[in-house]
Amino acid sequence: MVQELPSVFLVGPMGAGKTTIGKLLAKQLGRTFVDSDWYIESQTGADIAWIFAKEGEAGFRERETRAIDELTQSPQIVLATGGGAVLAAENREFLKQRGIVVYLNAPVDVQMARTSKDKSRPLLQQPNPRKILQDLYSIRDPLYRQVAHIIMPTGHTYPRHMVSQLMQQLNAFFDGTATIPKDNKE
Repeated sequence: MVQELPSVFLVGPMGAGKTTIGKLLAKQLGRTFVDSDWYIESQTGADIAWIFAKEGEAGFRERETRAIDELTQSPQIVLATGGGAVLAAENREFLKQRGIVVYLNAPVDVQMARTSKDKSRPLLQQPNPRKILQDLYSIRDPLYRQVAHIIMPTGHTYPRHMVSQLMQQLNAFFDGTATIPKDNKE
């Protein structure tokens, strides 16, 4: 299955575990792991916070669309996207058409716990980050669901166990025994 499986693209809100799960999944599949934000930083020589500060969110989103277009054309990778990557219709199309999209669905409480001390997230540098996360979730959740082939809740188990569950879902998806989208609620 591993050789024939297309690239796997992880989407979801900040703090969902896309990078952690992505690295573990890539190792399990024997594939290259790429984080789209890290890719943008390596291409520009600037971190995401600096890009937001200098170019605004619109400038960053333009860079992100170019990166998503390039990265989704790479064969046999595991890609973790930024939380807002699904905002652009182009990105949703690139993701949905070029690989298997897994939505890591993290409730706002999980996001808060995982991001509360992280100063590198420009959108959360506000007086009320919980409200920001709730507002982002209400806007983005339908978009994540629209693009997802597999939906997995996060924050309920250890990352390695989650990757094991995800491997089962990928096998079912690839074998044609899964429905699309697959909402893997326990």
